[in-house]
Amino acid sequence: MGDGKFRIGVVAPSSRIGPTTAERVTALADALYPGRVQLAFHPQCFLKHGHFAGPDDARADAFLDFANDPGFDAVWAARGGYGSNRLLPRVMAGLGPAARAKTYLGYSDVGFLLAGLYRAGLSVAHGPIPADLNRAGGEAAVTRALRWLVERAPDTLEPHRDGGKRAAFNLTILNNLVGTPWMPDLAGHALLVEDVSEHHYRIDRMLFHLTSVPELRRIAGLRLGRVNDIPENDPAFEQTEEEIARHWCAVSGVPWLGRADIGHDIHNKVVPFG
Repeated sequence: MGDGKFRIGVVAPSSRIGPTTAERVTALADALYPGRVQLAFHPQCFLKHGHFAGPDDARADAFLDFANDPGFDAVWAARGGYGSNRLLPRVMAGLGPAARAKTYLGYSDVGFLLAGLYRAGLSVAHGPIPADLNRAGGEAAVTRALRWLVERAPDTLEPHRDGGKRAAFNLTILNNLVGTPWMPDLAGHALLVEDVSEHHYRIDRMLFHLTSVPELRRIAGLRLGRVNDIPENDPAFEQTEEEIARHWCAVSGVPWLGRADIGHDIHNKVVPFG
């Protein structure tokens, strides 16, 4: 728009946030970048339609409003939750030329959209979201996201370098993407996965599935982020999430690359795809 400001459009393709969160994130951005950054929270962020931040059409329209607006430099997902998968056909069909000139940032449920956008050749990254401000110490996570969006600050990035392309997903979301038209080609990528509130047996089941998919056996290797708030199994599973991941890497021949500094927490680092 000619004034030199970096403009970030915030939408909620899954669950809603409240106006107070938007106000706090805006104040943080203003403090970090006085007069340099403008955040615009789409009114759709505050809608409520059952579990979702408004009906499917409203969420898809809001995403396309900002994605197709050449005045924005980035589109930032307000929070996770559930529901972005329901938007994929409409969003992917509605992207215009301006959508290719910006970056998309989010994680958790937003991984559905990140997958489709990445498959279409757009610039996406897995990283913190405005709703993280509501976690204890969440200002650090939101600051990290802003610094990556505005400055591409190197210290905001997940630190491991695996010598090639990378992608990061919530483990459950990735399992649900396999076999759909929105699943990107991850051959040659270091694949980073994380999750929250899943039993060990479900982690085992999902990693069995992922490492059994022929296309995913062509990844450069697997990194496991944090798997937080794991419920107790009854009877006890008696393997850690890392032991489970190592097991399925050994069985499948997928290289085990180690742990990753991502997760549903304030320490979640940014992983640009590609």
